[in-house]
Amino acid sequence: MATRVGGVQEMVCKTKTTRVVVVGDENHSRCRDILSFLSRSRIPYSWVDRIFDRDRLPSDLSIPLAGLTAIIDGQTVLHEPTERELAEALGIQTKPRLPAYDVVIVGGGPAGLAAAVCGASEGLKVLMIEQATPGGQAGTSSRIENYLGFPGGISGEELSQRALQQASRFGSEIVVSRKVEQIVFSGEKKTLTLNGGTRIDARSIILAIGVEWRLLDAAGIDRLSGRGVLYGASRTEAMAVVGKHIFIVGGGNSAGQAALFFSGYAARVTVLVRGESLSLSMSQYLITEIGNKANIAVEAHTEVVSVDGANNLETIQTRNRQTGVISPRAAGALFIMIGATANTSWLPHEIHHDEHGYLCTGRDIDDMWRLSRLAYPLETSVPGVFCVGDIRHGSIKRVASGVGEGSMVISFVHQYLSLSNHTPALESACDMQTGN
Repeated sequence: MATRVGGVQEMVCKTKTTRVVVVGDENHSRCRDILSFLSRSRIPYSWVDRIFDRDRLPSDLSIPLAGLTAIIDGQTVLHEPTERELAEALGIQTKPRLPAYDVVIVGGGPAGLAAAVCGASEGLKVLMIEQATPGGQAGTSSRIENYLGFPGGISGEELSQRALQQASRFGSEIVVSRKVEQIVFSGEKKTLTLNGGTRIDARSIILAIGVEWRLLDAAGIDRLSGRGVLYGASRTEAMAVVGKHIFIVGGGNSAGQAALFFSGYAARVTVLVRGESLSLSMSQYLITEIGNKANIAVEAHTEVVSVDGANNLETIQTRNRQTGVISPRAAGALFIMIGATANTSWLPHEIHHDEHGYLCTGRDIDDMWRLSRLAYPLETSVPGVFCVGDIRHGSIKRVASGVGEGSMVISFVHQYLSLSNHTPALESACDMQTGN
């Protein structure tokens, strides 16, 4: 224990306590986005409220009188920065270093990170592109308790950071705050265009783009989004809910994990579900833990019909779906986790998807497959383009299954590259070392 404590003390002494000072007010529409980006990127930062903490503003720098300002390393001042501008100022990679790669992974959730680790460990030139920060929706989970190898649970943020470090150590390039806007196929050549006009070629592509939170249809939601009304539940919100009565909409595992996490900070947590109980969509271990928390309440057959507040969320109105009774309630925050939707409309038409936008792979594309060989299990209707994770039709929406698919897909990438270039396929170091 003494050795460990000494190591921690040494690390603290060598680590800058603050790299970024964020100046603004909590009502700013992009405040939470910037703070979440810094937190998930593991960048030490401090927050200065422009109204209540004026005495903490640096006197030797010219700081705008309004809006959101970021001060990098006490020198560089960025006014109303985007995540990309912030990343570049911090030295985080935002541009690909090469014109072409063996495999380009679009998306940095658990499935994409697993593919990056396995692909780079086997010697492939790997580029992973993430439009926000690596981790995906899983990265916002306050605690994942049923992931193999972590009996005490692990936060989605920590799991993502460990995977990111592992992928980087093996040589994967990780580009953040960039979005793939277009994919063009020309024979076996695949060209991706990023926002900003950057183009890169890929011998193969892995789509791990994940899904987006389903929007709640209630009056006032759009106006107060980011101002007390939030999709997902980032750990950075913990201090903002201290002593408040907060509401969580949703009955899935994400909602359950958020309720347990925030119960350690909020005075009271109320989980609102449209169905008759949590057992329809939540794992039993979460239901049991929620039942043991005195400050967590679950209200079934309940939906939010409106939210209101001057600048921030102040009240919500809920309706009992059985009685029709509408109840006004004071609310410190509203976290929405009501499922997800697939946003694949930007992908080329050659990549087939189902009626809900989820990408079809393997046996689901037999009717449109034109090559003499069979499509690989995770291959889309375009040879050499693979799909893993939540965006895949028929996938199991769990972190462990996403990691499994991301690890497995690299073996299919090797087989595809072997056929297209007539070179020996590399044996998968992730899953094939046992000869299975």
